[in-house]
Amino acid sequence: MKYFNAILILATVTLIPVFSSMYTVKEGKQVIITQFGKPVGNPETKAGLKFKTPFVQDVNVIEARIVEWDGAPTDMPTKDKLYISVDAFARWRIKDALQYFLRLRDERSAQSRLDDILGSEIRTAVAKHELIEIVRTTKNREPLKDESIIGSNKAIGILVPITKGRQMVESEIFKAAYPKLEIFGIELLDVRFKRINYNDSVKTKIYERMISERKQIAERFRSEGNGEAARILGGKEREMNRIQSEAYQRVEEIRGEADAKATGIYADAYNKSKDSVDFYVFIKSMDTYKKVLDPDVTLILTTESEIFKYLKGIVPDSVVQKN
Repeated sequence: MKYFNAILILATVTLIPVFSSMYTVKEGKQVIITQFGKPVGNPETKAGLKFKTPFVQDVNVIEARIVEWDGAPTDMPTKDKLYISVDAFARWRIKDALQYFLRLRDERSAQSRLDDILGSEIRTAVAKHELIEIVRTTKNREPLKDESIIGSNKAIGILVPITKGRQMVESEIFKAAYPKLEIFGIELLDVRFKRINYNDSVKTKIYERMISERKQIAERFRSEGNGEAARILGGKEREMNRIQSEAYQRVEEIRGEADAKATGIYADAYNKSKDSVDFYVFIKSMDTYKKVLDPDVTLILTTESEIFKYLKGIVPDSVVQKN
């Protein structure tokens, strides 16, 4: 029993250093061996079973795959003084594991440094460009235009011309941040805007400007409608006046023709003999008396007057009754 215990102790003492000297590099990982806190040798990048000096050397596992940086939404001003909330992300990987380990040690420190560098470059790029440059994807895309709302005001429905576009702004951020991250052993793969929103303090002004533009469009439509209505009403009035004028002219022509025919008929009827002429004159005189004589009218006539001719022989009713 004593021999068995001794053998067991000897095996344990022998195996502990053996197991302590072995470590495994997994796929997608890389390892840096440190001795008393200082890196020893080159990073192990190939997967498999590896060996190290037991007890005095430590294994430091570092990510070898592509890592995501997801920045927090941050309010920042554009060149045209509009505050926007920018949410961006990036992809990176560890290109120089030894340099990365010496300067940053772990991924938490790397993410913090990315926050500083990328956040600063994004704020700088946004401040150098107007909002339209950041929102539009490319500079060559032709915006859709509604010709019905452009009209005489050429500013309505027309976008501000841009020279770069969002992709080139992202490229500027990438080029500015790449060398600053490279000294930490980090290779920046890409930087993209995830989301761009108006700041809450700016939204009200933006909505008011949109409402104002729509009111201008509505007012233009209303003005054009009123102008068209006035044109239609004016045309209607002219047409009515023309019709009434033509109708009045036609009525007068018909009345003139009728009077001419009546006069002709009268002339034919009463111009056949002297007696018929006298009778016609008498009839016309009687018609004149009907229109002229009235109990409320006083006439002063000379005895030579034609209208007095038929009145001379009239005897008043009072004289007839006395006789």
